Amino acid sequence: MRFIHTADWHLGRLFYQTSLTEDQAHVLDDLVRLAREEKVDALVVAGDVYDRSVPPADAVRLLDDVLCRLLLDLGIPVIVIAGNHDSPERLGFGSRILAAGKLNMVSSVEKTVHCVTLADSVGPVHFYSMPYAELATIRERFGDTEAPDHQAAVRLLLKSVQDRTHPGQRAVLIGHAFVQGGKETESERPLLVGGADRIDPECFRGFSYVALGHLHRPQTVGGETIHYSGSLLKYSFSEVDHTKVVNMVEIDEKGSCRVEKIPLTPKRDVRRIQGYLRDLLTDPESGKNREDYIVATILDKGAILDVMGKLREVYPNVKHVERPALVTSGRDDRPRVDHRKLNDLQLFDSFCMEMTGEPLSDEQRAAYESVVDDLRRRQREAAS
Repeated sequence: MRFIHTADWHLGRLFYQTSLTEDQAHVLDDLVRLAREEKVDALVVAGDVYDRSVPPADAVRLLDDVLCRLLLDLGIPVIVIAGNHDSPERLGFGSRILAAGKLNMVSSVEKTVHCVTLADSVGPVHFYSMPYAELATIRERFGDTEAPDHQAAVRLLLKSVQDRTHPGQRAVLIGHAFVQGGKETESERPLLVGGADRIDPECFRGFSYVALGHLHRPQTVGGETIHYSGSLLKYSFSEVDHTKVVNMVEIDEKGSCRVEKIPLTPKRDVRRIQGYLRDLLTDPESGKNREDYIVATILDKGAILDVMGKLREVYPNVKHVERPALVTSGRDDRPRVDHRKLNDLQLFDSFCMEMTGEPLSDEQRAAYESVVDDLRRRQREAAS
């Protein structure tokens, strides 16, 4: 059996206030073409279909168009789970009716993990879906004492799978989680503050293949069976060195998997350019698309009038300009910190250090994490 593993589409995403719907439609055309030419048996989307719980209308139309082509035109079964950006209620609307047409939208967590069974010439392959859920939601299902933390909650969910499987059975797990050892980027929203969302890869042993979403860098974590396909597009300048792919997975009769990473071709790339302004304007890189989304590092030391305007005459999608020659270390000799690369907790810790001269204590960190996690949960519930 052959299936495509993809994740983190983030339909409706804005990149420096620019809608990426056109870019996402372009690369999804590439995905549908691949599914058609390779005659795959299924397509798996491991969460974060939308970028926010209330997606814009054009994002909903794009998803509808892609699913219609996969299901109605090609007849390919599709399994989609909810990620932390998705609204379970909205994504799961009509799921029981849609399942009759080979579209399995699994958006909410239940005590018994949802299973879709597909068959090839040698027998069944079981696809188990574990959408993202708030710890409070899982505790409501199982009880507070049985799920004291996020990892314990995941173990509880997976126990219902392990109780239904036996050695030698071909089983694929679809999940949306942060597995320890995974490399993150700037464009992911933390699941929980302070690293409490990390899951031990040992939790996922026993599956033929683990199809994960959440981390935007394509990678294998904790062994040969646990895979992140990565995001559909580059969603931050920290990803300029990424090659965005989908995983083509071929599972044999014994449950062993061969994984091929197939690159996706974007309409516009995300990249960096560097040099003196005059050189960048008169001699753009040969073979590169001037329409790409660009951050420009300008090496000139003197003042430049309207540097962004000048650059956009040649590169219309310049999103940010850096002037390292003009950066100073501030009023003291402390090294300069790029605050754009800090997470929420690190920013708050830096602020407290600036104001009080002392770092946060363990108790203060714990209090901050509790307040922020509760605030984010309430925001997601309000948006749903």
